[in-house]
Formats: sequence, structure tokens, C-alpha cells
Amino acid sequence: ALASVAMRRIARIVTSRGEYTKPLSKGGATGGWVAEKAARAETDTPELQLFAPPMNEVYAMPSVTQKLLDMSDFDVENWLLEEINDVFVTLEGAAFISGNGVGRPKGIIDPDKMVADASWVYGKVGYIAGGHASLLNNADKLFDLQHALKPAYRQNAVWLMNDLTCSVIRKFKDGEGNYLWRPGLAENAPDTLLGKPIVIDDNMPDIGANAYPIAFGDFKRAYTIVDHVAGTRLIRDPYTTKGFVNFYVTKRLAGGISNYEALKFLKIATS
Repeated sequence: ALASVAMRRIARIVTSRGEYTKPLSKGGATGGWVAEKAARAETDTPELQLFAPPMNEVYAMPSVTQKLLDMSDFDVENWLLEEINDVFVTLEGAAFISGNGVGRPKGIIDPDKMVADASWVYGKVGYIAGGHASLLNNADKLFDLQHALKPAYRQNAVWLMNDLTCSVIRKFKDGEGNYLWRPGLAENAPDTLLGKPIVIDDNMPDIGANAYPIAFGDFKRAYTIVDHVAGTRLIRDPYTTKGFVNFYVTKRLAGGISNYEALKFLKIATS
């Protein structure tokens, strides 16, 4: 069921026993040419930044009567756990896109970190303005978005958008009347846009004023999901409320942008 979370299919996933930390390079190294006997001045040293998304806990605690568990003709406990897992999938999927980082993972869309790509610096996420205040009506902006990403990241990049946005994109044509969108012809092959796969995630925002409905990036490098090695835990509690069994289910995980250079957005705005 976790595979139904689009970000889990495209992001980097690691496991950790405790809080996860990893040093990441922000770049900044410089060098230059020098003659054989010329003096060598000190060059700039690359900077490191610590990627350390905090572990968060998602939980559910439904209650079922002991009589229902004892006398039901079907496996109530297993059904309940399946339903809880679906809830966790829904909560995770939303958090990986728009989570605010307060008691949950930090998502890829953080309004405080968005900047016009021309002003991009490390620690911010660059966007291309779509050219209209509330609509997506300019196919050329998709080319601009694709080329805002450095070639090193474009090789493994994918488009991320919701299904409504995809339905708009499907109608875009080039100057010769050919659709920019291409169906995946092989079984289970993704549809493509400008040669790159389209991943659908309905947690992405709809097209609208100041929204960020389309992302393009190498998500394996841009976003990291950290799962705690314990996985999903279940505590069966028949004591707290007599005659009832509380199923306390928890799961710890973290998530955050691990490379701000590997992800770009299209913003529905004129600038």
C-alpha cells in the first residue's frame, strides 16, 4: 500500500535506528589556472550543510468491543489494521508534499522557501512564473521549467502534478499541432511530457493563483524519506476501557528536501 504514495516511488528512502543525519555539500569550491612558478592564492572551500530531518510519529487508536472481536465471523483485527494503513498512506502522502514540519515531515512545497529561479540560492527552491495570474496557458513555460534544472539533474528528472493539472497539460500542442504529452505505450510505462515521465499525485495543488501545481526534478536527490527500522508498531490494549480493545498503532518517519538544487516548480503567477 505504501507504493501508492507517489513520493515513495520517486524519492530516496533510507532507514535509521535513531535520528538521521547526513552532511551535504552546498558547493562553493573554486580553483583556477596558474603558471609553473606563480604564487598560489588560497581558493574558496566548499561548504557543508547538515541534513537532519526530525523523526515524527503518525498514529491511530481505534477501539473495538471485545465481544465483536470474539464473536465476529471475519478477522476484525486484520481488517482494522488494513484500514489504519490506508490512513497512514493518506497522511504520509499529504505531508511529503505540503507538510509544515510541525510534528510531521516537511514537504516539498514550503511558501517561505520559494524564490524566482533567477534569485535562487542554496536553501531555497526555485520557481518559474507561469505568465498568468490564475491560469496555466503557456506551454513555453514548461520548456523554461525543464531547463531551469541543471543538466546533471535533468537526466533522471520527472514531472510531478495532480490529475487535474495533467488533464490541462494533455491539451498543449506545439506549433505543428502535435501534443506535448505522450502516452506510455508499453505496459505500466508512464506517460511523458517533453521526454520525461509524468508522476501523478493528487496531493499536489490545483492550478490557481500563486499555486505551485507542477514540480520537475530528480527526486531521488531532491527529497529523502527516512523510515524508522521498527516500522509500524501495534499495541493491543484491553485494559484501559473494560469491554473494549484499543489498537494503538504508531509509525516513525522523517522527510525533507535533501538537495535544493535538484527540484524546480512552476508557479501560477506573472512573476
